[in-house]
Amino acid sequence: MKGLKKAMNLSRSKSAADPNGKGTTPAPPPKGGSVPANSAYTGSLKASSTSAGSSPASSSTSLVGSGGAASGSSGPGSGAGAGVAMGSSAGGSSRSGSTPERRGGQSLADKTSPAPPVVVVSSEMPSDPIPHNPTHQSPSSPPPPPSANLAAMGGGLHGQPGGSTMGLQTAPGLQMTESAAIPKAGSINRLRQGPKDTIPVNAKTPPRKQRSSRFHVTEKVELDKLPNFNEVVPADRPELFVRKLRQCGVIFDFNDASSDLKGKQIKAQTLHEMLDYITSQRGVITEQIYPEVVQMFSTNLFRSIPPPVNPAGDAFDPEEDEPVLELAWPHLQIVYEFFLRFVESPDFNTNMAKKYIDQHFVLQLLELFDSEDPRERDFLKTTLHRIYGKFLNLRAFIRRSINNVFFQFIYETERHNGIAELLEILGSIINGFALPLKEEHKTFLTRVLIPLHKVKSLALYHPQLAYCVVQFLEKDSSLTEEVLLGLLRYWPKVNSPKEVMFLNEVEEVLDVIEPTEFQKIEVPLFQQIQKCINSQHFQVAERALYFWNNEYIVNLIGENVQVILPIVFSALYQNSKSHWNRTIHGLVYNALKLFMEINPALFEACTNDFKQQRQLERQKLRQRDENWKRLRETALAQSKAMGAQPPKTLLEDEAAPPRSTAAMDED
Repeated sequence: MKGLKKAMNLSRSKSAADPNGKGTTPAPPPKGGSVPANSAYTGSLKASSTSAGSSPASSSTSLVGSGGAASGSSGPGSGAGAGVAMGSSAGGSSRSGSTPERRGGQSLADKTSPAPPVVVVSSEMPSDPIPHNPTHQSPSSPPPPPSANLAAMGGGLHGQPGGSTMGLQTAPGLQMTESAAIPKAGSINRLRQGPKDTIPVNAKTPPRKQRSSRFHVTEKVELDKLPNFNEVVPADRPELFVRKLRQCGVIFDFNDASSDLKGKQIKAQTLHEMLDYITSQRGVITEQIYPEVVQMFSTNLFRSIPPPVNPAGDAFDPEEDEPVLELAWPHLQIVYEFFLRFVESPDFNTNMAKKYIDQHFVLQLLELFDSEDPRERDFLKTTLHRIYGKFLNLRAFIRRSINNVFFQFIYETERHNGIAELLEILGSIINGFALPLKEEHKTFLTRVLIPLHKVKSLALYHPQLAYCVVQFLEKDSSLTEEVLLGLLRYWPKVNSPKEVMFLNEVEEVLDVIEPTEFQKIEVPLFQQIQKCINSQHFQVAERALYFWNNEYIVNLIGENVQVILPIVFSALYQNSKSHWNRTIHGLVYNALKLFMEINPALFEACTNDFKQQRQLERQKLRQRDENWKRLRETALAQSKAMGAQPPKTLLEDEAAPPRSTAAMDED
């Protein structure tokens, strides 16, 4: 209560000051100590003013107050950094009297009620927490020398018993001046009150397998439902069409399913209305519509594709992994459908659209093929194919751009989600190539399609790739040798599932091969097939033996049995008994039976040659065993003659059976 009364008295004395604001009253000296005889200190006290025009910093040196004033609160007339309010008497004389004297000096004409004390407890960081010298706005009061602040701080901190902690243990209403603030405190406050992590932690965040690739959405816009096309006169429909197209350029945030529900519904309904409008009406696609449609399509769809969910792990497996779906698909799907109807419309004019659907548009469209949502890639495939069919001037550019995507995939990233869709587009393009094939197209086969076989994620697009290769061979059979030699060059060594895919493609190639072309590649091809028959992976051996179930391939083999049978006979004969999988035994038996029926004499000759070869191999093994036996006996004899202990390996090898015996057991 004492502090409250004293602050009210100080406020009354302030209101009784000289209206011109020229009266100055220095702060009373602290109790129990005298004012330091320092000219700078005294000057800084005299320089302080309570005039209305003075700066709050002009009273910064008033920290050197009495012990009683230090427990009070600053009045409304005190500066922002003042610790003790300073009042002025009517005569401007300095007095350090008691409270009744200050009350008696109040002007009777002042009828204003004293302002209550203001106690400010602020945790906000000041605009500039670093201390500076006090500024003086009054030209009549020069700024104090630098030593004044130091003296004031020394007086405030050491003027009381235990003065070194006075500035830190003041009452809540007492605020330190800017000049007396501790610099470190300002820095600490700045760090503590700096920007914090603003990433929201929302329990409603969708799972990782369903996300939106749209990072920047349109600022919050309230959509108004526009009238339907049948609600306006035909003359106003073109303008309404443009307004609807521009309205659909607003992008919404689908990461929060509960936000902007009304706007999302209005946009979806507007898209459906425009879709029905261009489908059911004729003559609605005018020249002013083209830029608006392309702009709406670009705004909604062209965006940066986010990085994959598992960039460092295995590639996407459609049989095991779930696809990552696009959250904004409810709108994107209608936009794709609308653009397809727009391009396929009988009113669509390619010459008008050339100005807006250009090479830059195609490049942005190709970037979207890396989307993880298979639904979007399917629409992109159809959209790009329609553009390829409509815009003759863009065909060569589209093919080159697709080649660049393939080159980057083969030699740099080996990761792309849309290779299968791009190959599917190329399959239909290759099917339409005119004969004879241009050199550009042959280069595409050898430089792009064949190297695509070496990527480890071949399983994701192999059916489409094999289709493209077969389409080329149906157009020009002279390319068969180059294709098969390319496949043999990239034949997998340790990847058995990939080896099965290669065998599937080889069979598709052999289905369309010409007999003359078959003779060019039969030797290297069946040397590889012979290795596959000997594979311990039963699926590889099984797939290779299935070639003898293909009637056309059997006819080709029959025409060239003199070359093929000696290559594969040893593999067939050995695996007829020794392979661990019984299914292989049956398939080998069928293949041997076919060879026997095709050319019995050759089959008998191959059998005799194989048996003779086996006998030579056994003879070599026996000779090797005998040589080793003599060498062992010689080593034991020398060890005995020297009186040394024979090596342990020689003693253990005595019980081992000869290698020739093991070889004979296999037969």
